Amino acid sequence: MSDSDLPESPHKGQRGLQRLLNALFYSLSGLRLAFHHESAFRQEVALAVVLIPLACIVDVSAAERVLLFGSVLLVLLVELLNSSVEAAVDRIGFDTHRLSKRAKDLGSAAVLTALVLLATTWGLIALPALIRLGQAFALLPR
Repeated sequence: MSDSDLPESPHKGQRGLQRLLNALFYSLSGLRLAFHHESAFRQEVALAVVLIPLACIVDVSAAERVLLFGSVLLVLLVELLNSSVEAAVDRIGFDTHRLSKRAKDLGSAAVLTALVLLATTWGLIALPALIRLGQAFALLPR
């Protein structure tokens, strides 16, 4: 067997259904670890717990609903990636280094960008629908 036939990593040898099951369990473990160790992720999950059901009840088109869901999920996704960058940088060392700081700041900027997208999407799509809903129930003046 030549070197090119060997897997790059001993963790890459699984195939088929076993690989899919392993990937699922690794992913669930990652979500559990993020929730346990990352307060920002917990806060964003709390936001998602409010916004996802709200996206289901506002009167918007299917495409708009996808944008509402997607903006929430994007924040969670970017936070997971940011947390993984921070964990990798911290694994290398806790010394302050300009490249470590840059990596962490760039990850933080990515989360901020996703949050701005979420606020913009919800402000443009959901807010008008919620105002209409409030007016229909006479909660808000017309």
